[in-house]
Amino acid sequence: MAKDPTAGMTDAQRAYEAKRAAKAGMTLEKWLARKAKAKTTVARTPAPAPAPKRPGLLRRALARARGEA
Repeated sequence: MAKDPTAGMTDAQRAYEAKRAAKAGMTLEKWLARKAKAKTTVARTPAPAPAPKRPGLLRRALARARGEA
C-alpha cells in the first residue's frame, strides 16, 4: 500500500495544500505527488559551473612586470 503523503503534515499544512490543490483543479494526493516530483527534478538538476576566478591584484601586477600579459 502507498504511503500517505499527508502523514507528516499538521492540520494547517494539510488545509493549505488542499486549498492550493483545489485552486489548481486537482485532488490533494495528485497535487502532493506533482509537488514531490518537481522537487526531485530540481534536486537532480546540476548547478552551473562557477565562472573562472580573475587573478588577484598582486598576481596581475607581477605578470605585467614580467611582460606576460
